[in-house]
Amino acid sequence: MQSNSSDHRPFPMAKRLLILLTVINLFNFLDRYVLSAVLEPIKEDLGIQSDADMGRLATAFMLGYFLTSPIFGYLGDKLSRRKLMAVGIIGWSLGTCLTGLAQGFSFMIFCRIMVGLGEASFGAIAPAVISDAYPSNRRNKAITFFSMAVPIGAACGFALGGILAAQLGWRSAFFITGLPGFLLAALLFFIPEPERGMNDVGEKKEKISLKSIWALSKNKEYLLVNFGYVFYTFAMGAFSFWGPSFLHRVHGMKEADAALFLGPCLVFGGIVGTLIGGYFANLWRQSNPAGYAKLLVVSMLFAVPFSFISFLTQNTLLSMICIGISLIFLFQSTGPINTVILESVPSSMRASAMAICIFMIHAFGDLWSPELVGRVSDSVGNLRIGMLILPGAFLLAALCWFLLYREQKFKVLEQSRSSSEKDR
Repeated sequence: MQSNSSDHRPFPMAKRLLILLTVINLFNFLDRYVLSAVLEPIKEDLGIQSDADMGRLATAFMLGYFLTSPIFGYLGDKLSRRKLMAVGIIGWSLGTCLTGLAQGFSFMIFCRIMVGLGEASFGAIAPAVISDAYPSNRRNKAITFFSMAVPIGAACGFALGGILAAQLGWRSAFFITGLPGFLLAALLFFIPEPERGMNDVGEKKEKISLKSIWALSKNKEYLLVNFGYVFYTFAMGAFSFWGPSFLHRVHGMKEADAALFLGPCLVFGGIVGTLIGGYFANLWRQSNPAGYAKLLVVSMLFAVPFSFISFLTQNTLLSMICIGISLIFLFQSTGPINTVILESVPSSMRASAMAICIFMIHAFGDLWSPELVGRVSDSVGNLRIGMLILPGAFLLAALCWFLLYREQKFKVLEQSRSSSEKDR
């Protein structure tokens, strides 16, 4: 873990940079989740027969996303990060707009791969840039603010997708949400980027290399936070994809009503959860060096029972309430996850570390979870049964993060013993 020293060289444009990257992150997730709000009309219009095929659209996005993220991460520790992020934003915006032109399933697969490829560049590099702009004692707050765009963007994707599809057709939803990205890419060039590692005082700056990247395979703290993130992403990815359809099929809600419920629910649960998580993570970190990991464990354990009830109950209102409560707990981990990842590695390889994290959580997480839920739904004829896989994944995430908590506590204890021996 990095030092909490407050000695640093302030980056004068830090706030403007954070706000711009947060707005871009909002559109990042908005463009990603528009598809989930219009699954049913796309399925009907393009003549797609099975849920497994619809789940494959999410798989296509993830293929473009996680396969290219290590490349962008490696380049992000060597080249201009502004240019790499701008290329990514233009790429995903173009892919979103082209999705609205799709006349067949194959071309839509191509468009979703393109969206994933573009988002990989931004997702790997932006957190590393923010981490360099802020000192350790303010880093988690900045990452938490940046992370609030995740639920807001996803909610806007659900809500706008449902509203625009109902009023103008599903194709217009992709055109309208994709176009702002081109302007946001241009705005990046009006704000300079911070120097790599400028706020990590006393750290030895090492050049990124394949050897240093391979060393991450022996970093227990980095591995455990990522293993838990894999299970978390597995469940969240499947829920975000199938959530509107679950409420439509199992509880008889109209597609637009389901999207309009999940949209505000994600906004409220995401903002409240992210802020609560950031507050308690910072509070617990002051008295406990493993405070971030403690927050991860506690939030997952509280979310599990509510997520089980939300999928099991026959009562629509109770299901909706439990979905909302579980989202509050689930989003509490958003900021601390990324902060632990960034602080568990040297500053010179943060983009690479984030990129490898993206590869792991999607290759072993939500790359295949929407399709798996779809296949279970097809085999038993009930989407509810497929959704019950997800709370079990949250439990496994809690287990990994508990092991992370023990690892961090052990590391602090060893450092304390070493320091005591030197003082003798």
